[in-house]
Amino acid sequence: MTTDRPSDKALQEFLSEAQEIVENFNRDLLALDAQRAEGRYDPEYVNDAFRAVHSLKGLSGLFGIGRMTTLSHTLETLLDSLRLGRVTITPELLDLLFEAIELYGRLIADAASGGQAEGIDIDGYLRRIEGAAAHRVVAPPAVRPLGEYELDPSILSVLTEYEEHRLRESIRAGRTLYRIHAAFDLTSIDKGLEELKVRLKPVGEVITYLPSAESADENKIELDVILAGEEDASTLERAVAGTGVAVSEVSKGREAPAPPPPPEPRRRPRGETTREPRLDGSEEPEEDRPSSLRSVSQTVRVDIRKLDHLMNVIGELALARAGIVEILEELRQRRETSELARALHRESRTLERKLNELQTGILEVRMVPLGQVFDKLSRVVRKISRETGKEIRLAISGADTELDKLIVEELSDPLMHIIRNSIDHGIEAPDVRRRAGKAESGTISLAAAQKGNHVVIEISDDGAGFDEERILETALRRRLIDSHAAAEMSRRELLNLVFLPGFSTRDHATELSGRGVGMDVVKTNIAKLSGIIDLSSTRGKGTVISITLPITLAIIQALVIRAAGRTYAVPLNSVLESLTILPGEVQTLSGREVLTLRGQTLTLVRVEDALGLARNEPPPERAYVVVVGLAQHRLGLVVDDLVGQQDIVIKSLGRALSGLRGIAGATELGGQQIVLVLDVAALVEESLRGAVEAA
Repeated sequence: MTTDRPSDKALQEFLSEAQEIVENFNRDLLALDAQRAEGRYDPEYVNDAFRAVHSLKGLSGLFGIGRMTTLSHTLETLLDSLRLGRVTITPELLDLLFEAIELYGRLIADAASGGQAEGIDIDGYLRRIEGAAAHRVVAPPAVRPLGEYELDPSILSVLTEYEEHRLRESIRAGRTLYRIHAAFDLTSIDKGLEELKVRLKPVGEVITYLPSAESADENKIELDVILAGEEDASTLERAVAGTGVAVSEVSKGREAPAPPPPPEPRRRPRGETTREPRLDGSEEPEEDRPSSLRSVSQTVRVDIRKLDHLMNVIGELALARAGIVEILEELRQRRETSELARALHRESRTLERKLNELQTGILEVRMVPLGQVFDKLSRVVRKISRETGKEIRLAISGADTELDKLIVEELSDPLMHIIRNSIDHGIEAPDVRRRAGKAESGTISLAAAQKGNHVVIEISDDGAGFDEERILETALRRRLIDSHAAAEMSRRELLNLVFLPGFSTRDHATELSGRGVGMDVVKTNIAKLSGIIDLSSTRGKGTVISITLPITLAIIQALVIRAAGRTYAVPLNSVLESLTILPGEVQTLSGREVLTLRGQTLTLVRVEDALGLARNEPPPERAYVVVVGLAQHRLGLVVDDLVGQQDIVIKSLGRALSGLRGIAGATELGGQQIVLVLDVAALVEESLRGAVEAA
């Protein structure tokens, strides 16, 4: 007997879907935690969390990932008790549920590597989950029994256990019950029902919706919706205006006993969802019901490596077009082929437009929202704040800002380092904040916004800020700078000492930071992404760290330049302008070449000097300056000539050459010419460091 094993492709599809489900589960828990702090919670988040682990149980069972199936089954039992009100939401229970996010991540990574990872303590965690599920609470009885409400017995008889629980909870909370009668055309029921759900969500909780017994028109399907809300009937009617539904309040003062339920009432099993009604209003046997094989999903999952391959293909096509343009120029020089040249020019322009569309489309597919990272950081902030006894609120904005998938993945660790440092070094303990006249709860803000071809991420806190005297003292003690350099430092330069390798103001390591590896690692990782990091701080008021990153590192436009007899490419998204200069216009200030541009002093760097190359030919009398910028920093690259613009695909130099300072990679131009791509962020950083050393 042989067992069919899933293909690698099917396994990757499962792992991708499982990761998405876990991320949604994490968002539900974060929402519940935020609402718990406000003394309320939306039961839909609990229901969504229950459905998430239920899906994970089914999927992992199909793929034979036993530990994930067992974990999901046990969590499902706990979440079912939670949504039925048998278990109370507490900070400790949420801590336990957040641990599941970490476990799922490790199990998914283990399944992806095909191994049996050691140290994943599923059994110990399951015992704690089972213990939490066993501590049930007894809910008080409802203010009035359900039978005292004018609800059709046929509705009460088919409520699921969860729906009956939500109905009783709504009555206990004093919410008003409404009966909403809706009728939909057979051809538009899906669209109409979805619109009704969207309109009802802000004004109340939908307990159930079922086919109406009053349905008479065979061309329509009629539904009865039971909604519990705190708004009055007029507000509800305004919310559903234009949908043609009838709203009536369910009486709750009737003295007569409720009619007896029909014999042998059917209760839908726990976890079963309400069945969508048949279009003709009657119930159809399960085995006879037709089903559609069409998917409602409009998305597909694509391996990022396939997108990388497509980007390389686009780069090759761009090179082929450049070759066509060269041939076109030759044809234009010949009178006998001028007509052919004009026709070829038209086709070349069409090819260029289509290539641009294709490039834009591929880049859009690679983009993902930063919310994927921000959600993980929310979990980290919650966990660490509880461990340290500090009250911390994380404020997030711009989570829908998009970046290249590969950049987002590499951004997770640097942001986590910054957040950990902010909690450990920045946010004070509640009693310290109280004495300083601050709110006991500290705030860390995480904001993202797109600015041109870059994305700026700001991490700020309202903590103690950096102690500049202690920074200087630490740098001198660790011999990272000498006393002469310290005396000449500006405030910004002093703060940037925290990015030096081995810098730490902590004498003893903590679990969070202070091991001498933190901000220097952050800066290195950001530099690898062609980004730049800035720091500003006010003692006693807080710190702001700003990270500027390119939107993508895949295919980009570049300015091709010549310097010292060599050809280079400069990413165009960092180029602000270019201009011609004469030798007399260049001045020297503190040993560095500068240029006065529109009343501002611009630092100049000769490309060959920045790369440590020898010039084998005399410099031209007339040179060019390419003004590049990242964040608020500006730098003028002095070059011999400007060749032109071209789309390029940056390729890695390999491990042996990856450490070259100032070089981001290589690319191929027309005629199989390989040139180096300048790393603008590294050149700007080197210029800033040189300014400190020259001071």
